[in-house]
Amino acid sequence: MNWDDLRFFLAVAREGQILRAAQRLGTSQARVNRRITQFEETLGEKLFDRRTVGCSLTLAGRSLMPDALAAEEAMLRLRRNLGADGGTKINGTVRIGAPDGFGVAYLAARLPKLRALYPDLKVQLVPAPRSFSLSQREADIAIVIGRPQKGRLKATKLTDYSLGLYASQSYVAERGAPQSIADLGDHELIGYVDDLIYTPELEFNKSFWPGWDSQIEISSAQAQVTAVRSGAGIGVLHDFVVRDDPELVALFPEKKAERSYWVAWHEAMDAIPHISATTRFIVETVRQDRKMFVPRA
Repeated sequence: MNWDDLRFFLAVAREGQILRAAQRLGTSQARVNRRITQFEETLGEKLFDRRTVGCSLTLAGRSLMPDALAAEEAMLRLRRNLGADGGTKINGTVRIGAPDGFGVAYLAARLPKLRALYPDLKVQLVPAPRSFSLSQREADIAIVIGRPQKGRLKATKLTDYSLGLYASQSYVAERGAPQSIADLGDHELIGYVDDLIYTPELEFNKSFWPGWDSQIEISSAQAQVTAVRSGAGIGVLHDFVVRDDPELVALFPEKKAERSYWVAWHEAMDAIPHISATTRFIVETVRQDRKMFVPRA
């Protein structure tokens, strides 16, 4: 068994698709398919159930995962130690998982600056309303809401940020603005899909009004902004995302919910040159823009 076999195996296990695994590895779909087939033949075990919608691990595949992850960690540690002299060139692929509000509205626009600093670095940004398993290497770096509490992770606080109640100009013109928090019960409300909330930190609607019951539920923070802007109702939006938006009206601007963004990475990735360089860039860039997230700072 060689490391490349395990590398291809882990990519497919994480992505759940041959095509996405090929994109992550920077190779062709046919090559990944061929390598997995050859690996299965070598082991005499079927590792994946392959369907048109994707690949799922078999019992043999799930049994192989712990050893494959341990081998990957050993390779990362070796790579880190070999690059300890500081002269290593910043290259390779880094995958950043982030909440869609932060990823779309903030980080995506800063990636050209990162690429200008490190032209040989390939950046994959996954802005999605979900959590990312760093231990399973679904992402190399994750932006999370609130300090991570579990796992062999390292984390650094990026910034606090605030959220407020908003409606569109057109909605207020048609329905009027609520005169008190209790009046929200007479309005169309927009919030997250309850059973898809992946962290308690997103359960902030009821901090504005205990009786909050969304008539429109959307799992994406960015899509909620679009819905509120279109006049669909009142929602709790990130202040830094909608700042200076002429289409939106801030309701009860003195009332805010506050959360914090953290950047986290698995301890096995610590000091891997392109991971640490990207993490450092994110930390420094967000701290330079802190007034965008916390205007009173």
